[in-house]
Amino acid sequence: MSNDMNQNIENENNSLENQTVDNAGLNVSGHIVIKDLDTNEVLVNKRNAIHYGNMAYIVAQALNAFNTENAFIDRIAFGNGATSVDTAGKILYKTPRVSESYENSAGLYSRTFDKRLNPATTDTSITTVVGSSHTDIKVTCTLGYNEPSDADLFDTATNNEGDYVFDELGLFTYPTDGSSIDTSTMLTHVVFHPVQKSQNRKIEIVYTVRVQLS
Repeated sequence: MSNDMNQNIENENNSLENQTVDNAGLNVSGHIVIKDLDTNEVLVNKRNAIHYGNMAYIVAQALNAFNTENAFIDRIAFGNGATSVDTAGKILYKTPRVSESYENSAGLYSRTFDKRLNPATTDTSITTVVGSSHTDIKVTCTLGYNEPSDADLFDTATNNEGDYVFDELGLFTYPTDGSSIDTSTMLTHVVFHPVQKSQNRKIEIVYTVRVQLS
């Protein structure tokens, strides 16, 4: 093979390498809306925080055909440990518990309730919505009048200390032991002003997670 041909092949390979884009940035963002289904009052409307380390791990696991962790969103968890009230009556908000590193023990400040997203029921759902430059995962979860079953009868709490005066929630994966959320991976965490879930109100949580590559 002539030196000229070798040079042409090398130039072609260099040109193709320069044209190839083999690095893609994964951008994940989230937003939640919580509303009272009887009054249609919007109780919470805000963005959430993504646990980037855990999200990256689960995305990689989902692409691994041999993974044994069933890497998908399986449940939504609620807690009451993300806010406090100072002596002047002002609500103080803690920082969402997220990290850029993988943390299999990450969780809410004080988890008091969780609910599985069961496709066989009508009160929870997960749908995938494809956009022009992104894909949304839309999680919908309704807490009925009897959820939690030991909640107060009426939403008359005077402080934020009750188990079901929620001020934080997050999305979790399927548990590795198949049952306990303690073996799930937390993917998102959002902190908000306290909302009491009592038996006289039905609330709906619409949690949208947007996935984009750039």
